[in-house]
Amino acid sequence: MTTAARPTFDPAKGGKNDLSALSKQYSSRDLPGHTKLKYREPGQGTNEEVRSRDFRRDLEERERVASRDKERGRGAERDRRAIEPAPAAKRSRQEAIQASIDADDRDSDSDSSDSDEDDTAELMAELARIKAERAAEAIRKEEQQRRHEEQIRTENLLQGNPLLQYASTATKADFRVKRRWDDDVVFKNCSRSEPEKKDKIFINDSLRSEFHRRFMEKYIK
Repeated sequence: MTTAARPTFDPAKGGKNDLSALSKQYSSRDLPGHTKLKYREPGQGTNEEVRSRDFRRDLEERERVASRDKERGRGAERDRRAIEPAPAAKRSRQEAIQASIDADDRDSDSDSSDSDEDDTAELMAELARIKAERAAEAIRKEEQQRRHEEQIRTENLLQGNPLLQYASTATKADFRVKRRWDDDVVFKNCSRSEPEKKDKIFINDSLRSEFHRRFMEKYIK
């Protein structure tokens, strides 16, 4: 059974009659945990391992290795500079290569200039022909559109005037109003006065009752 509806002081009662005693109930989360310290395992820098190491000798060894690597890098840089040519010689060699390339380009340009001029002339002639064809096509479309619009305007003028088409449609046209707008409205066939309300009178006589009178008037008279 749930204890959500119980007052908040009720779970704190120690007993039925003793209100000074606290409750002995506690949660599993309140239990003590992690009651044992974790110690270093072998290989994690235990006291014995630290005590037996010579930190000064290790530091000196690392410094010697670092200095040896630095000297090796400097020697490789000096060798690379010795192998590479001087900047002036390198620049002169690049200029000679560029000059030879420019000479070849000039020769090829002189050979291909004539063919380029012929191709340019042919392309310009083809471009002029295409432009002329497009201009003629645009003029033809504009003329066709203008004729179509003129035809539509003429038809609208002829059909919009009833006097011009009255002679041909006199026998067919009927201008009478076929149906009034108020034929099917709710207030069309309403009486001018409200029906009279007759009070029903109870008569303890079947021959003089209202039902008997209506029955006689409907079926007998």
